[in-house]
Amino acid sequence: MERGENLPFVESVCDVYVTIYHNFRNFVQNRTLFRSFMDFFIATIFSLFSIVDPPGAIPVYVALTSDRPKAERNRIALHTSLYFLLILVSFFLAGSYILSFFGLSIHALRIAGGMALLISGFGLMSGNFAQRRGYDENVEKQSQERQDIAFSPMAMPMLSGPGSISYLITQFNQNPGWDQRLIIVAAIVAVTVLVWASLRVAPFLFKVFGPGGLNAIARIMGFIVIAIAVQFMVDGVVHLIDQLN
Repeated sequence: MERGENLPFVESVCDVYVTIYHNFRNFVQNRTLFRSFMDFFIATIFSLFSIVDPPGAIPVYVALTSDRPKAERNRIALHTSLYFLLILVSFFLAGSYILSFFGLSIHALRIAGGMALLISGFGLMSGNFAQRRGYDENVEKQSQERQDIAFSPMAMPMLSGPGSISYLITQFNQNPGWDQRLIIVAAIVAVTVLVWASLRVAPFLFKVFGPGGLNAIARIMGFIVIAIAVQFMVDGVVHLIDQLN
């Protein structure tokens, strides 16, 4: 009788241990999943920030807004960031439809995007950031005459261009799960905040680092962008050859 009376107690203790085990296993799995998501989030921010390179746009921004009051500079910085966010999120979400409309494969986009990133990276390393992104003397003259420079030339082509757009379209196709795509959107928002912060303190950064310091940062970013570009082109060529075979 004593053994029979102890059975419910033993079963309840076993149920407790089983519950603790399952909760602990779920905790470990969720923690591992959270860590993988955070690694993906940080890697996306780092790659996108290197491609966009907000420090490289600071000299152009300072030159175009040096004669404007602080309130107007802050407004331009905010509007530039919002345009930047709108452009990148739009191309990220609509990129697959654009490829389908023109009959392009993702592998072709990888190769073309890699070439665009390669040109941008060499421009950063050579110190010709603005010229490589289409900011020449004619654009500069038009920008000085224009009252609102937030969309053009700051948001496009100085910050968002073929390199960042092709990178995001490729990421959309490489990550079919919407949990990963939402992380990429969050990374775009995070880079937008960094762009806004960089433009807000652009005069201070320009005084602290000067043209030489900003060029040094741009060269480091350029090396990273070149590495991303080479990886893009290699992946595109390998997958294209596999598809043809």
